[in-house]
Amino acid sequence: MRDIIFAIMIAALVPVSFRRPLVGLLTFSWLAYMRTQDLCWGFARYQRWSFLVAIVTFAGFFSRPIERLWAPVWRNYVMIALAIWVALSVAVNPLLTHGQWASVIEFAKVVYIGLFTTAVITRKEHLRMMVWVIALSFGFYGVKIGLAGVLSGGNITVKQGPGGMLEDNNNFGLALVMALPLLVQITQAERNPILKRGFLAIVPLTAIAVMATHSRGAFLSLAAAISVLVWRSKNRLTGFAIAAGLSVLAFLLVPQSYKDRISTIQTYEQDGSSMGRIAAWKTAINMTKANPFFGVGFENFQNSYYKYTAGGSASGKKVAHNAYFQIMAESGLPAYFLYMFLIVGTMWSLWKIRRRAEELYATSWIRDYAVMFEATLVSFIVGSTFLNRAQFDLFYHFVAIVIAFEAIALREFAGLGERDEDELLHGGELHVVRPRGFRNTSSALPRGA
Repeated sequence: MRDIIFAIMIAALVPVSFRRPLVGLLTFSWLAYMRTQDLCWGFARYQRWSFLVAIVTFAGFFSRPIERLWAPVWRNYVMIALAIWVALSVAVNPLLTHGQWASVIEFAKVVYIGLFTTAVITRKEHLRMMVWVIALSFGFYGVKIGLAGVLSGGNITVKQGPGGMLEDNNNFGLALVMALPLLVQITQAERNPILKRGFLAIVPLTAIAVMATHSRGAFLSLAAAISVLVWRSKNRLTGFAIAAGLSVLAFLLVPQSYKDRISTIQTYEQDGSSMGRIAAWKTAINMTKANPFFGVGFENFQNSYYKYTAGGSASGKKVAHNAYFQIMAESGLPAYFLYMFLIVGTMWSLWKIRRRAEELYATSWIRDYAVMFEATLVSFIVGSTFLNRAQFDLFYHFVAIVIAFEAIALREFAGLGERDEDELLHGGELHVVRPRGFRNTSSALPRGA
């Protein structure tokens, strides 16, 4: 029955996706992040629904006059350059292994979905819907796993995620953390009291789900995301007091097994897994020194490990355990610098938007969204230090979403009245500048944004 209901839902969304590419993008994102098909047990579980939705969406998009393929922003061209360089790292490498080109194609698909996002999301309502889809997709698992953790007294361990890029428990934990700032923002902005209480429950349950993964990288990412949200809050003292109180409560309630797992961060010299990561990092540096331009080839770390090994166990799958070392070792220093440009450029963009919003408005959805995305990006930066996730779908999608957000925010800034802006910037008594066409600057998004 579950399979039939799911298939009917997709059948209903496919023609709408053809007519409205935004709906197709939202449906694709829902399938990618919630992995709804993995919740089925029969025929629906093994169908390529995402591929079907993507093909129909692109067919609809290209069947009508196209204003642009993607937003003409430097970060988009950097993503394209990175995809090309990753392909070159495979093409020029003599050690070509089975499946490498398939992996390159998958990476190119990830990048193009990001580019397509910047072409489709052009209004704040579009942005709001995308934020809700991502937040609720991961929030579903936050509630499901968080409730199981509460009912079991914390005695639950998530050894793997729903599937796809989230199958590994570490990746799943990182994705849940990246969704938390979105859930927090929706909770703060929601005006409907029933929905607000509902989201207020989802946030702590999702945090419990993160802890259930027993991922040390996800724990550090969670701490980083909370720190950003508190630091950017309007009352830092209260924020830090609440965060400290919740931390003490969490420490008292979490099971001893989780405390023991997290405590190994301080005693990494005695932990075989941690020392294996350090050995992998040193090996990645050796690979880069020997192959600085193109690396050893995309997803060729495993096959090249023993040639450049710096120690560690002689068995098991070998990965870089660090997104930055991974892309540097596998695709060379040019790919590394392109990757870092994406991160730094996106963060810089968010800082500029936030500062500008604070200059122009007493309160604004633009400022709140900038903080939300900043916390999400910081959580990825921290988490990817310990994970082999240079091709993490969610990261590239967030880069694209921030590009779309920046364009929307700049248009709203440009819509300010000249007299109002002059008063604000030259010491007038104006406290809230009202952009043309909006009745309330406390939220330029529709209700609930």
